[in-house]
Amino acid sequence: MSYTALAAVAHRIQVGQPLPFNVRNADSTLLLARGHRVTTAGQLQALLDRGALVDLTELLGDRERLAQLPREQLPSFWREGLGRVAEVLQSSPAPGFRDALDSAAQPVLALIERDPDLAIFQVLRQEGGERAAYGVRRSVGAAITAYLVARRLNWDAEALERCFKAALTMNLAMLELQGELAEQRTPLTPAQHAAVLRHPLRGREMLEQAGITDRDWLLAVERHHEREDGSGYPTGTTEVGEIASLVRRVDTYTAKLAARGHRGALAADVAGRQMFMQDPGHPMTAALVKEFGIYPPGCFVRLVSGALGVVVGRGPTVATPIVACLIGPGGRALPAPLRVDTAERVHTVSGVVGDHAFGREFTADELMQLALA
Repeated sequence: MSYTALAAVAHRIQVGQPLPFNVRNADSTLLLARGHRVTTAGQLQALLDRGALVDLTELLGDRERLAQLPREQLPSFWREGLGRVAEVLQSSPAPGFRDALDSAAQPVLALIERDPDLAIFQVLRQEGGERAAYGVRRSVGAAITAYLVARRLNWDAEALERCFKAALTMNLAMLELQGELAEQRTPLTPAQHAAVLRHPLRGREMLEQAGITDRDWLLAVERHHEREDGSGYPTGTTEVGEIASLVRRVDTYTAKLAARGHRGALAADVAGRQMFMQDPGHPMTAALVKEFGIYPPGCFVRLVSGALGVVVGRGPTVATPIVACLIGPGGRALPAPLRVDTAERVHTVSGVVGDHAFGREFTADELMQLALA
């Protein structure tokens, strides 16, 4: 490894924000891990005075650095990246929010670009958690989906990032309420209904108070529940805008994939078909289903042979993914996952199944490891 003095890159450290790289002692042993917070200027100066070092490879941009990593290391970067985004979303927006969000979002955007199949895994296989965490997971899933679909629609780099951030912050005003409603089995109370109707406008206000001035971003948050026929809310405008229009669609799709108190998550193939039926012929919906496929990475499937497995990659068509079989045609667990191409007739997918079909539950980490095998 090659190192440079921390003093040479101290301008990249913001007091109070996560470190963008590991900091090492003069003998190159780890001193502070990437993501640790230097909380005072005095602490930063102490690091400089002791001759701390930084690995030069960690100074590459997120995309360059991730492009050089072995694929099997990506899950840990996903965990770290999504954790940082969640932390920013759950903090009260204030001046500095945009910089914090930019810093947290860039590694996630780089991860999406590096491996879109693993990005889709994050949408389908997010772990459970507390009420506020549910709202954050929904926002993150929608943001990843929005970015992938916008990329398929050939939006430029600036629009891609703006779309991601709009989807990420669209529900900023109701993150905890989302978790509450996900568990609730009774109709919304009048207060809850009013909060839902108010959240697009309140979300925009919160972003403006935090110093966000990007008009297109703000409008997308304000109008992500509006419809071109005027039947949406909060104002019923017919002037929706492309970003808000896409964000609404990915919000609808990812909501179908999320379990709630009164219903389980819809099977991925059912969610995709419902989108087509509810929004026939729209290019955004067509792009969404083409991007995710009928059987997206992360869903469990049964093959015509009777074998059971998990989708680990997209195939040549929306109906022919790559599957890692875990249970053979005879119902016995396989000694090791067996990858098959479902474009071959003998391995055709017959339908989506729940993890109960395997007699056990899988963690998101276990499933990502299958995708990498």
